Amino acid sequence: MGRGRRPTEQVRGEVLAAAGALLLDGGMAGFTVDEVARRSGASKVTIYKLWPSKGTLALEGYFTTVEAALEFPDTGDVQADLRTQLHAFVDLLTTTTAGRTVAELLGHAQTDPELREAYLRTYSSPRRRLAVERMERGRAAGQLRADLDPETVVDQLWGACYHRLLVPDLPLDHATADALVDNLFRGIGA
Repeated sequence: MGRGRRPTEQVRGEVLAAAGALLLDGGMAGFTVDEVARRSGASKVTIYKLWPSKGTLALEGYFTTVEAALEFPDTGDVQADLRTQLHAFVDLLTTTTAGRTVAELLGHAQTDPELREAYLRTYSSPRRRLAVERMERGRAAGQLRADLDPETVVDQLWGACYHRLLVPDLPLDHATADALVDNLFRGIGA
């Protein structure tokens, strides 16, 4: 007897779990909708009804898989929270296959407009918003300058990590993350 019709949200969750696991196992080279369908028990037709392309499915599967590792803390100390979150991000990129995977997704997003839009909508913009909101709470608590541009700080901290991931001429590690946060809070002037 078959499994019967499953609720859409259940199918969606099973497909995303299968997609994330497949992506982190083998990267984009081994990522196929056929294999996601096989692992999740969903039909390809159902998968393509829920995601417009293989790239958008891969990205959402990736984000669903790594989201818990990238939770943004709020301990009341914005400097410590930025450092903790940046350490978690560096660990994800360097101690798991997620770094290679996100680099591949970013590469594919350069020529796949649907993937690029999905990256901005489902991954980059929500992650950026969490950091900006945390800094705005830090500013309201008097821990950051009133005229601080949180968007630029996001670029300085996480953009530097992405740069070291994509152009690996220097290490990406906790020391790098600490130096980024220290430079931000101490400034670089003499």
